[in-house]
Order: sequence, then structure tokens, then C-alpha cells
Amino acid sequence: MHPAKSVIFFTTASGAGYGLFALFVLMDLAGLVPPAPAVTWTVCGLSFALIVAGLLSSTFHLGHPERAWRALSQWRSSWLSREGVMAIISFGPMGAYALARLIVPDLSTAWQPALGGLAIAGAVLTVYCTAMIYGSLKTIPAWSNPVTPVGYLAMAAASGAILLNAIAFLMGFVSPQIVNVTAILLLIAMAVKMIYWRRIRDAAPRSTAESATGLGDMGKVHLFEAPHDGDNYLMTEMGFRIARKHAFRLRRIALMWGFLFPLLSVTAAGFATGIMASLFIAISVVTGAVGLLAERFLFFAEAKHTVMLYYGDRSV
Repeated sequence: MHPAKSVIFFTTASGAGYGLFALFVLMDLAGLVPPAPAVTWTVCGLSFALIVAGLLSSTFHLGHPERAWRALSQWRSSWLSREGVMAIISFGPMGAYALARLIVPDLSTAWQPALGGLAIAGAVLTVYCTAMIYGSLKTIPAWSNPVTPVGYLAMAAASGAILLNAIAFLMGFVSPQIVNVTAILLLIAMAVKMIYWRRIRDAAPRSTAESATGLGDMGKVHLFEAPHDGDNYLMTEMGFRIARKHAFRLRRIALMWGFLFPLLSVTAAGFATGIMASLFIAISVVTGAVGLLAERFLFFAEAKHTVMLYYGDRSV
């Protein structure tokens, strides 16, 4: 599949924003975040900025971005519509929790934990709906498997943890618990990603040229002549191919930069002080962002659409 830049930014930025907010609420309810208004403004402001920027960028991939609102009406059958509806709904409890924290920063009311739970549920469900936009497409076997939504949720949590850990260091409320949670989420996300890559590598073909044409009873089916003199829309969007050597290099970048470097940097920052600690935290954020973009580019670039069976592919 052709990896559109707007969709890559949408899935990474919004996922990090939702992950950051959900982890912030969890750590807040656990008593690990100070009640200072500056902390609320910083964390909530960054998470909302990432979410809104990601959602806005997703409209750039549409032929008519001004009609994007119409997608909300198809929530009964479309995961894209459900994602849009959940994004709007989740802003309610998330914004209310942020406002309540500014008004009652010590979380002394009985309803604030419930509001936090609703905010977390909204964030998780929105990311899940985003993942199912792709996971529900049976015509793309690499996406149509149960690891896809798990991967989206794991990457959102890991990227959000990196950001929360960085804010905790810069604003002086870092704790061993936050560092440990960040490290654990990075390891989980890396394991899920490796499982996903192994799954798509070892998966048996779901469709072949014979099954697609219905001529399997007559023997092997071969493409006699290309259906077009030049590339058409399907070949450009659905038939995008990445060389195996480039895919291997990008996987290595995703593993090293997206998981191992942030993990080492977060751990090293816990033993460093002053400018060295700040340097390690900056490295964790930058490398995490680069690795996440490489991972998401590969998610699209390595996927093959079943329609390519009619353009010469033997199996998908």
C-alpha cells in the first residue's frame, strides 16, 4: 500500500496524544503527579495538540476534505466513522478531567476518578477504532489479523509514556514508577511489533491468482498481458512495493530507534543529573519519534492488497 504522509502523521501523532493523556490520568490517580496547574497545562495541552493535529492531518488524504464531516454518519458500518465519533466523544471526559484538575487539583472529589476512567476508556476506544480502520480490511491480509489493534494500542502507550517521562523529568516529578512503566511499555510494544512482523512473514497466502479468478480447476493462472500501458490508481495506491533490503533497513531503524534507544536513554537518564539527564531525555523523544515513523511507514508499505492478483502477483 502507498504510505501517505498525512495518514502516517495522523496515526502516530494522535496515538501518542491519547497514550500520553491516558497514562497521565493513571499516574495522577496513583498519586505520582503533582497537582501543580503548570503540569496540567503542559501534559493536557501537548496531548490535545497531538490529537487535534493528527485528526486534522487525516483529512488531507481525502479527495474533498471539506466533506470529512459526512463520514461521521456511517458509524453503524464504518470503523473510520466510529473513530471520528469516538474522537469527538472522548474530548468530553478528557477536557472535563483536565478542567477538574485545575479546579480541584488534589483529586479530593469522589467523581474525579470516575471521570478519569471515562477519559482513559475514550482514549483506548478511539485508538482501537483507528486500528480497526485497517484491521477490518480482509482484502489486505497483513492488516486483517488480531495483532494489528494490539500493535496500535501498544505503540500509542509506549510513545505516550516516552512523552510523559520526558515531561516528568523536565518538570521535576519523575519517579522510579514512571521510569519503570515507560521501560515496560517499550518492551511490550517491541515484542508486539516483532510478533506482527513474524506473523505476516509466516502467514499462508489467503488468496491466489487461481482463487481470485475462479479458474483454479483448470490449472495455474498466469497473466498474459498487463491490463494497462501505464500505472493506474490501483497500481499506484494498492500496488506500492518496497524493496526487501529497504524493508529490512527500516525494520532495524524501527527496532533500534523506536524501542532500544529510547529504552536505554530513559534508563540512563535515571542515573544521570543536570544537562546529561536532559540530553538523555531529548534522545529518548527524538529517537522514539523517528522509530515510530519508520514503523508506521512499514505498516503501510509492506501491506499487499488482493487486487494486485489481477496485476501479476501470484498470491497475497
